[in-house]
Amino acid sequence: MSFLFGWMKNIVPATPEKIEAAAELAIPIVWLLGKTGAGKSSLIQTLTALSTIEVGNGYEPCTRTSRQFDYPADQPLLRFMDTRGLGEANYDPADDLAASAGHSQAILVLARIDDPVQGEVAEALAEVLAKDPSKQVLLLHTGADLITDEEALSRAKAANAEVFRLKTGRPLREVTVAMPPEKPDENTGIDEVIEHLEVMLPAAALLLARQNSQSAEQIAFEQIRTRVLTYATAAGATDALPLVGIASVPAVQIAMLYYLGTFYGVSWDRKVSTAFLGSMGVGLAARFSANFGIRQIAKLIPVYGQTVGAAAAGTISFATTYALGRAAAMFLHYRAWSKPLSSETLQAVYRDAFSRANHAKN
Repeated sequence: MSFLFGWMKNIVPATPEKIEAAAELAIPIVWLLGKTGAGKSSLIQTLTALSTIEVGNGYEPCTRTSRQFDYPADQPLLRFMDTRGLGEANYDPADDLAASAGHSQAILVLARIDDPVQGEVAEALAEVLAKDPSKQVLLLHTGADLITDEEALSRAKAANAEVFRLKTGRPLREVTVAMPPEKPDENTGIDEVIEHLEVMLPAAALLLARQNSQSAEQIAFEQIRTRVLTYATAAGATDALPLVGIASVPAVQIAMLYYLGTFYGVSWDRKVSTAFLGSMGVGLAARFSANFGIRQIAKLIPVYGQTVGAAAAGTISFATTYALGRAAAMFLHYRAWSKPLSSETLQAVYRDAFSRANHAKN
């Protein structure tokens, strides 16, 4: 294990400014597409657990009639885009739709379940998908609390879904959502939205996931989860470039480990580093090193390396960095409190974190 500790010591950690700049370039963007009043602001408020005032004040204009909302405000890791005016008279959304479609990785289409007039929204979506059939889409039937009769609710959902199917030429994944004002305890469908985001945008899902923080260790990690995601996002962004990841990804990961050590009050000396790497297992470290080298080589292959190879490298580096941060946080917490932690438990936490972060490619 001593050679691995030496490797850690000899890599210069990336500066916080560089890490945040790299993460900014790779912020996942979710486009909220729907008519005014469909519940877009309510969805952001429910997903982020922010107040109405915070969401209302957090919007920034990005096109003539579109706006964006960054979350968290002080260290953005997710951007919501809202194209307003769909269905309104004397408004041609073509330019705004093109701008939003070009920057977003996923589309959440919001259609109020008591509003059967969804033709213009469906046409806008069909236009986007005609240009980019690979765009990931989730249809949200909002306002499920507005119709109490189950049969009527089912008919309304089916009717709206059919409008979008006919316009786009394909069925869409659907979620029924209720976000009754002043009754957050009666929200439904939000966990299912996040489950779909795990497939569509793992980074966004990890940021928004509801955590059942039962243990002191889980509560402590919740305080720094956003920061770990920033490091992971930065690692994924820089590893998408040929050869750059060879230096940048380890530098980002070492910077993350130093940050975690400071947070938990544990120094990464030889004894601590050896204990951590030993608990993680030599096999895991060896597999990571081998895969990392293969990814860098793959990025140099013409055409393939600049598309599939680069995308895969960025995805894997995001997942491994997040998983490393999650495992290191647990290890350091137990170390700080002088509590025993089995290798099996630590490795299971790493595997689970990696699987969730890499869900879209599984």
